[in-house]
Amino acid sequence: MITRLSAADYPGAVRALGEVLADCTNGGASVGFLAPFDPAEAAAWWKGLAGDVESGALLIWAAWSGARLVGTVQIRRSSMPNAPHRGELAKLLVHRDARGRGLGRTLLAEAERGARDAGITVLVLDTETGSPAQRLYSSAGWTETGTIPDYAQDPSGALRSTTFFYKKALVTER
Repeated sequence: MITRLSAADYPGAVRALGEVLADCTNGGASVGFLAPFDPAEAAAWWKGLAGDVESGALLIWAAWSGARLVGTVQIRRSSMPNAPHRGELAKLLVHRDARGRGLGRTLLAEAERGARDAGITVLVLDTETGSPAQRLYSSAGWTETGTIPDYAQDPSGALRSTTFFYKKALVTER
């Protein structure tokens, strides 16, 4: 089951979000952090986003297997006055023991739908070049815009190229 985390629900999910982020980072996913990454440190990072969740600047979905949070994705709304129609898809994460069941694709589709419902018509993202995530975005209809060499360190500290994508969506009729 996938749910959007409300501002009221978010604090109760922070620890579990930290566990998923730490698992993905420690498993080699290049999502902004270096390994080894402690789940408590990861939870502290998530806790720091509470104000953005409360204000609506950050939309977060959680995937559940029973009572256990096993995946997440977020849409970061643009804060620029000329870009209320734009958002960034970020932190599409699936715990290693929940992979291989299409959960990443389902989370991606839910975030795209949620962005449309929020009036966001252009989404952007970046991902490590050659990663499974790059293949997911390409197969889900995202348009590749280019690659920057040595853009970010992977969890082991090695510099890796990053590929950027965008996807346009129509606003849902109300």
